[in-house]
Amino acid sequence: MLKFKLILITLLISQENICQQTIDGSIFHDGIQRQYKLYIPASYNSNHSVPLVFSFHGLTSNANLNFFYTKFHEIADTAGFILIHPQGTLNAIGVPHWNVGVLGSTNSDDIGFTDALIDTLMANYNIDENRIYTCGMSNGGFLSFLLGCQLSHRFAAIASVTGSMTFTTYNQCNPVHPTPVLQIHGTLDPTVPYNGSSLSMKSINDVLAYWVNQNNCNPNPIVTPVPNISLMDGSIAEHINYHSGDNGSAVEHYKIIGGAHDWPGAWGNQDVDASVEIWRFFYRYNLQNLISSSTDRPKNEFLKVFPTASYGEIYVNYNANSRYSIYNLNGVLIKSGEIYSGENKINLNTINKGLYFIQIDNLNKRFIIL
Repeated sequence: MLKFKLILITLLISQENICQQTIDGSIFHDGIQRQYKLYIPASYNSNHSVPLVFSFHGLTSNANLNFFYTKFHEIADTAGFILIHPQGTLNAIGVPHWNVGVLGSTNSDDIGFTDALIDTLMANYNIDENRIYTCGMSNGGFLSFLLGCQLSHRFAAIASVTGSMTFTTYNQCNPVHPTPVLQIHGTLDPTVPYNGSSLSMKSINDVLAYWVNQNNCNPNPIVTPVPNISLMDGSIAEHINYHSGDNGSAVEHYKIIGGAHDWPGAWGNQDVDASVEIWRFFYRYNLQNLISSSTDRPKNEFLKVFPTASYGEIYVNYNANSRYSIYNLNGVLIKSGEIYSGENKINLNTINKGLYFIQIDNLNKRFIIL
């Protein structure tokens, strides 16, 4: 049985490297060459249309980093969507950005660039034009709101992590259909303050109120505390759901109380996995309607490993008592043991640095020992 497991994991690793595609591409738009990172899951079949998810990086960041920390590609492997991480242009001080109309932005046409990317991908892949979604962190979240306002005919739902709406975006917003919105934000965010800024951006409560009104949602939300599975992250979370909007739309908010400028699940709060929650939210909608009322979470959410890069220990959160096995890239069993439902600490001080897989039941996660 052990030999079979080792062979199986080795085959899975090999298949992952062969079948999935990560493509660094570019298109010529508005007089300049624009770059992007594209991920095609192994399950892609050109005979079947699939959803498309945009993920926009933050100010000073880039597509590669956004790909690394969001780990949307791991969700795409089982959910079957195509994933694109566009690259922003350099702003007035020479750092990557998205033009959302704030001081220091260039005149880059990021709305047109996004529109052109959709056309390009639809010409080359079988994209379900009714299931295209956008999300982003910080400056990328600002852009996602801008796209939801000015390119809404192409996006079924939007999500923002640590982003907001500029006054211009807010005042000129004109979506053409009820647009489901998910906002994830820390109350102690020093970069994009939860209470907004009188100079540049609306408060998160103002943003939520706009979309609740726009979608005709119930103004009295259902508020649910998120289980505090990590006692070490310095924050707690609650889920706020403004439901029953037109065409089944909703406005949802993960309020990270004590959270900063973070992508929950990657760093900062570990009670919420931002990437998992974004896909959980997206897959319920197409351009016209709520297509699934299910709130079931992707199976992999029940296994969380953090940090994903460690010097000697990892914390594993799972929803049941079970056994774990840790393998290296050659499929060799390095360590095994028992875990219990909830948070578990695994000491790895005797393990050499490198990339490893932890397997629990039929789920696995990757992590690095530094």
